[in-house]
This record gives sequence, structure tokens and C-alpha cells, in this order.
Amino acid sequence: MTAVFQVDHLKKSFGGLDVTRDVSLSLKKGDRVALIGPNGAGKTTFVNLVTGHLRPNSGRVLMGGEDISAFNPMRRVRAGLVRSFQVTRLFADMTPEQHVALAILQREGKSGRIAGSFRAMPEVMHETYAILETLNLATLATAPVSEIAYGQQRLLEIALAMALRPQVLLLDEPAAGVPHSDTFLIESALAQLPNDLAVLMIEHDMDLVFRFAKRVIVLAAGEIIFDGSPREVTKDARVREAYLGSYAGAVNS
Repeated sequence: MTAVFQVDHLKKSFGGLDVTRDVSLSLKKGDRVALIGPNGAGKTTFVNLVTGHLRPNSGRVLMGGEDISAFNPMRRVRAGLVRSFQVTRLFADMTPEQHVALAILQREGKSGRIAGSFRAMPEVMHETYAILETLNLATLATAPVSEIAYGQQRLLEIALAMALRPQVLLLDEPAAGVPHSDTFLIESALAQLPNDLAVLMIEHDMDLVFRFAKRVIVLAAGEIIFDGSPREVTKDARVREAYLGSYAGAVNS
């Protein structure tokens, strides 16, 4: 199957320090991939490079075989490459319904019509509530964001990304800041994502990673040191030394 997303020999340096070292990877439709690694490994830098928020020193980013390396972030979104962020970027006095409807209208180039009129657009309302249902947020659709739990705010971030109709979704630590008791909300929502959507998730919660991922990529010191199955990653000596440590021992015991 042809890769829907591909990175070829991506490199990035800051002041002579290599933070991304010849990184290559690809995703097919429906892939569920976790990108893990220690703090400072270069994971967020990698996401910023592939989404156009940073320029690499060399290398290419492709979507469906098309080189999008020269695209700005918005053109990459239109090409189907969409990300979420580590920190929520929501408006406290707006509702989930308003957030998602605005994202849909922005996608359609109609964001000037958000002021009170989107409820008169059946197609926008139908899509808004379909997305909120998928992310288990429909019952909170008209509540101000300031009144909903942080874990549900993180779900709303994913809902906004889905409103842009991605082919590839990059999730940058979707469980960051979410109480461990609420991570089931994230996991349940991820399970509802479309089967043909390729998802690359950066996450430090190893329990979530190993329940979500069919494939694990490990980044350390800016380079990929492992790309394989969750079962294999816990047995890899380099990964154990660089990152998993006692967690790998607990999984394999």
C-alpha cells in the first residue's frame, strides 16, 4: 500500500547542535503509530518540522507522494496533514459546538459567517454533532469550555483537528495534563477515529501508548533507534537503555 505520509532524511540543527538526525518514516492509511522517546529527544521538533512550523536543513515531507516541503502550515493542513498541540488553545467563553462549527467554516472558507448564523446551516450542524459524538462531547456541546473538565478540553482539541478532515493526524501528547483517572476518555475517543485515518501520536503515558499503538517508533538524541511492534520494543536493548528502563522490565515480567 502506498504511503499516505512520508518523511525522507529530515535533518535540523540549531547553532551547530543536531536535533533531528536523518529521520525517515512513513505511514499508511489506518496506521496507529506512537512516537516515543526521552525528554529532549526531538519529538516536538520533528512535529514542528513536518507541519511547516520549522524549516529543516534538509530532507522532504510528502503527502500521498506529493512533496509538500515548501508548503506553509496552512497549505499542509489543506493537503490533509493536521496536528493537535501539547497545550490547549481554546476560548474559555465559547462552547464545543461553536469551536467545531468555526473550524468547519474555516475549512470551507466561510469563517466570516460564524456570528450567530451557523445554526441555520444544516450541513454544518450535522457535521459538528457527528464529530462531537465521535469524541464523546455531544452532551457538553453548549457548555462554555471553562466549565468542562481538562480531559474533555483535550478531546475538543482532537475534535477541532477532525473538523479539518485530515488524512494524517499528529497528536502531540493528547493526555498531557489529564489526570490518570481520566485518560480513559482519551483512549475511548481515539478508538472512535475513522479506520482509514493515519494517526501518529507522541505520548509519555506508556500504558496509553501500548493500548493504542500497532507500531512504535523510538526517537533518541534526534534519531530513530527503533521502529517496530509494541511487543518488540520492550525487548530492545537500546530502547531499554535510552528510555523504557524499568517499564520494559515490568511489561516483560
